[in-house]
This record gives sequence, structure tokens and C-alpha cells, in this order.
Amino acid sequence: MTSDSSSASQPGALQSFFKNRDWQAADFAPLASLAVIFVFFAIVADGFLRLSTIQLVLEQGSVLAVVAMGLTFVLLCGEIDLSVGTVALLSACLCGILFEKPFAAGPDGKAEIGFITTTIVLVVPIVAALIAGLVSGLLTVSSGLPSFIITLAMMNIATGLARFLTKSKKFNVPPFLKDVGNGDIFVAGVFWPFSAAIAAVVLLIGHIVLTHTRFGRYVFMTGGNREAARLAGIRTKLIVVACLAICAVTAAMGGLMNAGRLESVSLDQNADLLLNAVTCVVLGGTSLFGGEGSMGRTLLGVVTFTVLKVGLDKLKIPGIQDLDLLRPFLLGIVLMLSLVINGLVMKRGKN
Repeated sequence: MTSDSSSASQPGALQSFFKNRDWQAADFAPLASLAVIFVFFAIVADGFLRLSTIQLVLEQGSVLAVVAMGLTFVLLCGEIDLSVGTVALLSACLCGILFEKPFAAGPDGKAEIGFITTTIVLVVPIVAALIAGLVSGLLTVSSGLPSFIITLAMMNIATGLARFLTKSKKFNVPPFLKDVGNGDIFVAGVFWPFSAAIAAVVLLIGHIVLTHTRFGRYVFMTGGNREAARLAGIRTKLIVVACLAICAVTAAMGGLMNAGRLESVSLDQNADLLLNAVTCVVLGGTSLFGGEGSMGRTLLGVVTFTVLKVGLDKLKIPGIQDLDLLRPFLLGIVLMLSLVINGLVMKRGKN
């Protein structure tokens, strides 16, 4: 599943990220889906072909990209994590609660805080998510139960803790997160979302780990044939634990970024994060059964999903009232068709 590391000339990491040498003919199915969706909305949706559309896609897709990065590791090793949405929520809630403590910004989060306090407010939720991921991983490999059962329990644990700690109240977040969620960086004469730059770095790191490290090769081998990998001397249980821990950390990062974008924390955030992230990973062509996929495919899935959502938001159908209520239905229909077509094309490509 990985490229030969002994080749005479290795491409740069960034070049390799956008030109994945592992892609096969079947990988063009997700790309074709993206092209069809893009052309369709370019024709029927007013104002779709604008720079603002690209900026909106980058802004809305950044959180999904970060969460999908960690979920890709889990799916590649043949597991699933159902707790990413609630872990993201719990991390954001912990951040808001800590931010409004007396040692930080105080009630309502109105006081200014320094660099060290900001670091504490941001790091503690990520560490908590890391612990949750490690617990899920250790219980999965020690109990012999499927990871979806363990992470389903963790999902309820995270939800309960978030409700108990917040008492269903809304909390403010540090100004740094607001800058991350809504700030811009000026590149090539255009302002681009800062969150998109962070997502790009996260995906690039994930790509490098998967394609240029021993751990990445072990992830593919564990997902491809776990028993063969174990007999080859790979500590497959440790790989599973590490992948679930990575997924929990990226979920926390996504939750914090989303809280910054919304400029507050409440219990109704990240409700669809799990399903959307899984959809992005699978839409890009990563197998649910492990051993097949890449960060390039995940990026393609995130872009396809986000372009579809943005396009539907811009779509106007004459004669149909309350189109906003119909958009989730249309989104589900198009996603179902895309996933089925991608699956059939990839299956035929392997035969």
C-alpha cells in the first residue's frame, strides 16, 4: 500500500501530498463525482463561480478536514470511532468552562488572558480527549469487543460529561480560537481562512506519517490483514490504540476550531460531525474495512462534501417554498448516489 522508499529521487512532501503515487484508476471515481457536482452547481446556482465560494468551502471544510484526518487512521487499521463528535463537543465545553474560571477570563469571559493561561485552556481539553482515545483503544484491544461498541459507550460518556459540566449553559471561548475560526491570512493578494491553513498542515502531517514512516506502513498492514501483520511481528494492538488516540486528538482540535468559528460553546454543536466526517472519508475512497485509503483521498472527500453543501445553500428552485427544510433531503440523495457510484466503480476497478 506504500511507495518504495528506496527510489533514487523522492518528491517533496507537499508535492507528494497532492500527487499521491498510490492512487489507482478507481481513485478517479471520487474526482469524477466532484467534477459533476461542481459543473452542476456552476450552471444552476447563481453566484457559485466566485472567489467567495472557494473561501466558503475552505472555511466550512476546515473542521471536517481536521476530524477526518484522524478518522482516516482509524478506518485504515480496520476500526471505527463513533465518539468523535461528542469528544469534540466535550473538548470545546472544557475549553469554555476553563476560560470562564477565575484564574482565566472570569465569568462571561470578559477579562484578558495571557499566553500561558491561553495555552492551559487549550491544552487541557486536548489532553482530556487524548485520554479518552487511549481508554477507548485499550478497552478495544483488551476486551476483544468491536471498536464501535467501545466508542459508542465513550460517546455516551462524553455527552454525559459535557451536559453535567456545562449545565446546558453557553460559554465564551478565548480570542485566539475566534481568530482561528474566523481570521484570515493574506496570500497572493487574497484573504484566505486561517482555519483552512491549519487543516492543510494537519492533513499534510497525516500524509507524511502514512506514507513516509514505519508507523504508517504498519497501519496499512494492520488494516489489510491483521493476523498476517501480527505474525510478521507488528504490535497490531498498539497500532489500534495509537490510531484511536490520534482520532480523539484531531476530534478535539476540530471541536475547538468549530467553537472558535461560532465564537461560543453550547451543547448543540457538532451534532452532525461524526456522520459528516465518516461520509467525507468514505466519499474519498477510503475503505471501511481497512487497509486502503490515503490523506489525498480524504482531502478529496472533504472538498466534494463541502462543495455539495455550499452549492445546495446557493441553490434556488422556483416554485418551492421552504427550500431550507428540503436541503438535508437533497444532500442525502446526492451523497447516496455518489457513494454507490464510487463503490461500484472501485469494485469494478479491482476486478
